[in-house]
Amino acid sequence: MHAHRPRTPRTERTRRWFMNRSLLLGGAAAVATMTGVAGCSTDSSGTSAAASSGAPSGGPGGDTGGMGPGVTAVKYADFVGVTTDGKVVDDLYSIHSTDVSTDKVVQAAQKFLDGLTAKERKASVFEVDDDEWLAWSNVDGYEREGARMGDLTEAQRKLGYALLGAALSADGLKQTRGIMKLNGFLGEYNGGNRETLEEGAYFFTFMGTPSTTKPWGFQFEGHHVAINYFVLGDQVVMTPTFMGSEPTEKTYKGEKISLFKAETKAGLAMIRSLTSAQRAEVVDSGKEKSGTDMIAGAGADNLELPYAGLPGSEMTDAQKQKLLDLVGVYVGYMDDGHAVVKMKEVEEHIDETYFYWLGETKDSSAFYYRVHSPVILIEYDAQAPLFYGTTDSAAGGGEMPSGQPSGMPSGGPGGGGMGMGGGTPTQEHIHTMVRTPNGNDYGVDLLKLHLETDH
Repeated sequence: MHAHRPRTPRTERTRRWFMNRSLLLGGAAAVATMTGVAGCSTDSSGTSAAASSGAPSGGPGGDTGGMGPGVTAVKYADFVGVTTDGKVVDDLYSIHSTDVSTDKVVQAAQKFLDGLTAKERKASVFEVDDDEWLAWSNVDGYEREGARMGDLTEAQRKLGYALLGAALSADGLKQTRGIMKLNGFLGEYNGGNRETLEEGAYFFTFMGTPSTTKPWGFQFEGHHVAINYFVLGDQVVMTPTFMGSEPTEKTYKGEKISLFKAETKAGLAMIRSLTSAQRAEVVDSGKEKSGTDMIAGAGADNLELPYAGLPGSEMTDAQKQKLLDLVGVYVGYMDDGHAVVKMKEVEEHIDETYFYWLGETKDSSAFYYRVHSPVILIEYDAQAPLFYGTTDSAAGGGEMPSGQPSGMPSGGPGGGGMGMGGGTPTQEHIHTMVRTPNGNDYGVDLLKLHLETDH
């Protein structure tokens, strides 16, 4: 698997500039964290501070989800995936029939590609094992490849949304569209004239050719959303998937949009189902909730993350069901049939599924939680404001600043600036992450098995 399509020098320069500029805004502590100078210690949550390949496992404050992979990103050929100790657990995934058809998503993808111009298609299609899979970020100013929704015709956009509709459930499509719309709201709130803070600032790229038999996939990403969707026959892997928003509830163009209520409520229902003794194991008393606590975001593809919290083996049947209900909220954003397939896989490992919590547990609290098993990793993180709100709710006093250099995120130190300090976390800024540990993010393990057995 070496048929990688190289990025243009311009793209590499832009992405490198983005990372360097971000580090400068973050200060020396951010540079130390991103470059791994701070070492590879393990904190009270059991989190390794550096990825196994030498790539960073965390951005400033540990949040790779706010930075993107940067110049030290893991390459596809070196991908290992999230592990607890650098060693992949074998025999977790196999090529088999799910009896859930992928015909609709294949047809929708082909129609979308057929609707692109030759130039747009050339810019959007890569080899199935291209490094472009790993080159995603949730940050608004990140330089992206592919077909930009806002630059397409109305007919082309409809085909793009039809593809998302075939790949996602109704809830998943609603969530994704809501994120895009609130990004548009955010742009207007910050004064407009920002191409990255628009409803159309989202991109499609394709790896391989849509097929019902051969491996392929697509990536849909922009500010606060990154969906990686791999298909092999009738099997689907929809991770890594990042979803977030700031704000999380607003009216945009007459439509009231409310996001992440289900994730918040299911997390609270889970923590409140535990006994006081169990809570003592789940809630990290040795660490305070910070403005950003996400660990497994963009750039953390080879993250080493030990289990932390309470395992399912120490839960009652009712508590295990609450945990499955929580996982189901996130898995339920993929198309209904494949969500059922994934949930069966998760349930098989329920005794090895750990639940971890950071912060308070009130309805309005800004908290972090994590669900972690051999086959799924979920993070929920209520973060400090960057773009939206006032410094009264963040660091005290006045309007949020909005004028950063072109191509960089808005916001600034008054609101926590890039999530690098300052500001009080709030449910108005939430990031979530879903991964498939032990080598099957981006469907990598399935592709390896396919190449070993069929080629």
